[in-house]
Amino acid sequence: MGNRTPLYDQHLAAGGKMVDFAGWDMPINYGSQIEEHNQVRTAAGVFDVSHMTISDVSGADAKAFLQYLLANDVARLDVDGRALYSAMLKEDGGVLDDLIVYRMSFGYRVVSNCATREKDLAWMRQQIAGFDAELVERPELAILAVHGPESIAAVTGLLNEDQGEAVEALGNFRGVELGDWFVARTGYTGEKGLEIILPNEQAGPFWDRLLAAGVKPIGLGARDTLRLEAGMNLYGHDMDETVSPIAANMNFSIAWEPTDRGFIGRAAITTDLEKQARGELPELTGLVLEGRGVLREGQKVVTDRGEGIITSGSFSPTLKHSIALARIPVNSESCQVEMRGTLTDVRKVKPNFVRFGKKVFE
Repeated sequence: MGNRTPLYDQHLAAGGKMVDFAGWDMPINYGSQIEEHNQVRTAAGVFDVSHMTISDVSGADAKAFLQYLLANDVARLDVDGRALYSAMLKEDGGVLDDLIVYRMSFGYRVVSNCATREKDLAWMRQQIAGFDAELVERPELAILAVHGPESIAAVTGLLNEDQGEAVEALGNFRGVELGDWFVARTGYTGEKGLEIILPNEQAGPFWDRLLAAGVKPIGLGARDTLRLEAGMNLYGHDMDETVSPIAANMNFSIAWEPTDRGFIGRAAITTDLEKQARGELPELTGLVLEGRGVLREGQKVVTDRGEGIITSGSFSPTLKHSIALARIPVNSESCQVEMRGTLTDVRKVKPNFVRFGKKVFE
């Protein structure tokens, strides 16, 4: 038996097929992964993501600590509720984890991956030494992600008038504290939606209310195809400790200014940026197979500039053909994937396939 979230009984009641996920008993689906995927693209679905690690950072040096710890700059969080996506790097530039950090009334809240929990917490506690700041894990909090075109209306319909208005007013990557709840316009699907952080004992009742309102439960299987369609990385697949963010399509999440901010790994990834410009470091890009077959993680990619590998691949329920993320030589033009011993032509595209239910690549 693995770790269980506060919603374990709700998953069983909804018919969830439980599997081990990084030591947690989690639902892979509740019957049909494709139906769940399409539910999020067309209406609203709720995910239990309470297995994620929540850590709060407070104290006089909380901001300075996170500016040192993260590749992105929390100084950009100019008001409470704003959110930021960032990598947390090793000195050699490898990605320890990717995470979301929110500015809160008490300081900052960091939500990171469950599979990296122990090493993340150990690393953060090691790096916080010397700063006047405190790091506290919050295992008493759960997270529900409600996503899809009808998601915000579904959630606000279950809140009181003032809370509903506050949530409706949120812009993307913005959040609001509602007592002991925190509600943010963040997520992992490429759809509009909300992530709700709330006390464990309140998660089950709110889940039940969402389902009674017509929101459908969604498992990890559909969560993966949704994030892949959105071109979002999965830790341990598209990047890890051996991969530079420069080779993981994460340049957008690095704050190079101000130039005197000495965050961990800065020197290494500055060199990596120069290497990629010289063609010495690969890039993470999108691949499309519009014919028959399915692109899978681990398949070899042959390009006009050398070989690469698929890091994430699947059939896209929205596009009705296969898509993938692949790490290949930079500036490659022609690409083929080895499938059942045969090289099959694929098309290189920007690593972003679907947004708000619509195809976004040419």
